[in-house]
Amino acid sequence: MSRKLRLLAEHLGELHACQRCPDMIGPVVTGHPVASPVLLVGQAPGPREGDFGRPFAWTAGKQLFKWTASIGLDEPGVRGRVYMAAICRCFPGKTKQGGDRVPSPDEVAACAPWLDREIAVLGPRLVIPVGKLAIEALFTGKAPLTEVIGRSHRGERAGRAFDLIPLPHPSGASTWWKMEPGATLLARALGLVARHDAWREVVAAPPPAHRAPDPVARPPRK
Repeated sequence: MSRKLRLLAEHLGELHACQRCPDMIGPVVTGHPVASPVLLVGQAPGPREGDFGRPFAWTAGKQLFKWTASIGLDEPGVRGRVYMAAICRCFPGKTKQGGDRVPSPDEVAACAPWLDREIAVLGPRLVIPVGKLAIEALFTGKAPLTEVIGRSHRGERAGRAFDLIPLPHPSGASTWWKMEPGATLLARALGLVARHDAWREVVAAPPPAHRAPDPVARPPRK
């Protein structure tokens, strides 16, 4: 096992034991320890991901993997060759109105060191934030989707510099990426990802000899 993979496996072991946010609903959800030049950063797990023990395991994931398949990597390819992280790793719960609760700034800050460590260990050349919460966290501030999606940006975090190519959240409830200008900007963003040297590297890489088992979800705290 390479040093980077060993550090990632140790990191995920610590992360799965995290209980920093009392209002979050476990289990902690993570992807595989993949030593990849590409880092995909989601927002937070939905209510189903904890049952499956992996991120993007429900409806939004189906759409996300349709996007990635169109540029060379289907779901198994992404899970096996791209490191999948998130701004928050536990399900935030529901609002009184029934939607998923947006993590609080304190919860985002409490989870940030996990992402910092992953960026420091991986040194990714390409970071793909998916959804507004992830985009705002990686851009360190709010920005309209029309100003950031469809463009390549430079980012820096945890002492590492990288390219940033944001994607909208693939939720079926969202209309942003289905209507103009969102549809055109999404297509432009996917084209930028497809042409990036780090993405081309993971697409061309041979499949892992043995697929890593899905992370084991621990029982929910509440």
